[in-house]
Amino acid sequence: MARVGAGRHNEWVTNPTTDGQTRDRLRVLVLGSTGSIGTQALDVIAANPDRFEVVGLAAGGANLDTLLRQRAETGVTNVAVADERAAQRAGDIPFCGPDAATRLVEETEADVVLNALVGALGLRPTLAALESGARLALANKESLIAGGPLVLRAAGPGQIVPVDSEHSALAQCLRGGTPDEVAKLVLTASGGPFRGWTAAQLEGVTPEQAGAHPTWSMGPMNTLNSASLVNKGLELIETHLLFGIPYDRIEVVVHPQSIVHSMVTFIDGSTLAQASPPDMKLPISLALGWPQRVAGAAASCDFSTASSWEFEPLDADVFPAVELARHAGQTGGCMTAVYNAANEEAAEAFLAGRVGFPAIVETIADVLHAADQWAVSPATVDEVLDAQRWARERARRCVAHARPATVSAKASGMV
Repeated sequence: MARVGAGRHNEWVTNPTTDGQTRDRLRVLVLGSTGSIGTQALDVIAANPDRFEVVGLAAGGANLDTLLRQRAETGVTNVAVADERAAQRAGDIPFCGPDAATRLVEETEADVVLNALVGALGLRPTLAALESGARLALANKESLIAGGPLVLRAAGPGQIVPVDSEHSALAQCLRGGTPDEVAKLVLTASGGPFRGWTAAQLEGVTPEQAGAHPTWSMGPMNTLNSASLVNKGLELIETHLLFGIPYDRIEVVVHPQSIVHSMVTFIDGSTLAQASPPDMKLPISLALGWPQRVAGAAASCDFSTASSWEFEPLDADVFPAVELARHAGQTGGCMTAVYNAANEEAAEAFLAGRVGFPAIVETIADVLHAADQWAVSPATVDEVLDAQRWARERARRCVAHARPATVSAKASGMV
């Protein structure tokens, strides 16, 4: 757990800076500022001007008007846009192009870098943030999953603080014990919009149905990944990497209300849970200000009215994505990068109407089944990128064929 800012494993009691001093306000660099996490983070920062100040923004460029409004509201000049044509339309953008976010991190002094970029393209900015010495508030789980040991080797003690609600919950619960006292970690999953469905029912799922999450408001890719349970598979891998708990001691349970975000069971039989209404501003604010909490960040549970919290096992036969992720993680090497890249390619194909919903996870299974050569720990970023390119190409070949030509998760022998 030494890599994560979690309780006694992180001795910060003041706001650390890259120069070893302390300051009244933390300087925050927001990557992915126009997305769901980025916009909510800016709301948190704006509501707490005594705690935080924005020193830079980065976005892809698809929501250019939003980015320009954010620039005007924050008054920052350090702005990065990945889309060069969008940057030209905006004018006066100092960082543009595919590596814009990375260069922004390298050339901007910040105490906290919030990486809320989408997909594995966040890997280089994640590594740049860790190299800078800033605290990394990590929402871009794909960069950790793809980079794996590269990211962990680059991180100092307590330097990574998770933004995902589940991992934020685990970090909070782990304050209640030492590493030797942890028996298991329990990730909760809402079950997505198709909880209780059969495999046959999933055949006809549309992108519109998959984009309607029952409890959370998220970006489109996270929403789709939650519907397929791939997101929970990614979170399983992230949990192992962040906290160092073996895969066989990490459980996933379905909790439809999304009130209990995760739990830690200790060796004496006690279980600590973190509970709050589903609102990402709470884990965002905690990641920005860790280890201090931000007063009023979100509403608390209302125990004055009757309510019930349900927990049920995950149906791994209908939703095999979690066990595929466990297989990839236990195999090691670049297999988690392969899992993520195959999903990104298959998910894009589903959203474009080229494959059915079940083909997303079937494609992941097919790609993993053929990926034995990538079960070697990467030594460089280029090796990770090579694994991802191979996985994307293999996934493209899978989705180009009719469904009967794909390999189901069960047929692959992995689940």
